[in-house]
Amino acid sequence: MDLYFRKAKAADLPALIELLANDKLGQWREDYRLPLPAPYQEAFREIDADPNQELVVAEDKAGRLVGTLQLTFLRYLNYQGGLRAQIESVRIHSSFRNRGLGRQLMAWAVARARQRGAHVVQLTSDKQRPEAIRFYEQLGFRATHEGFKLHLGHQV
Repeated sequence: MDLYFRKAKAADLPALIELLANDKLGQWREDYRLPLPAPYQEAFREIDADPNQELVVAEDKAGRLVGTLQLTFLRYLNYQGGLRAQIESVRIHSSFRNRGLGRQLMAWAVARARQRGAHVVQLTSDKQRPEAIRFYEQLGFRATHEGFKLHLGHQV
């Protein structure tokens, strides 16, 4: 199955939130109800306006939104002012998994990072998702650093 990749539009937002909630962890942290809660609308506008953020959707030939990811470009002083690409919120709808679509989506993201001049692509994966971790390792990603997070509370 071939995919078409494009920048997300405001009209995609309900499908995107549904996709994020269509996940064993996302079902607990996302609030998919219509109309969507205002913070989703606000976040979309902010992401959409930022030239270093790319919220991407993957569509099949029928125009169905089957996947998404968010690509963030971060400029650092280290690596001689290097540019990094951070991949987050990777999802393929559960009805379309195990068909190679995740590989296509990630290949697109890596190619886009190269196009923008990034020297590294990085991502995190929740330890509760061993299948996702295996998937990223199969793509050549390596767990070279130990990540830390400090949750500051729920904002909703």
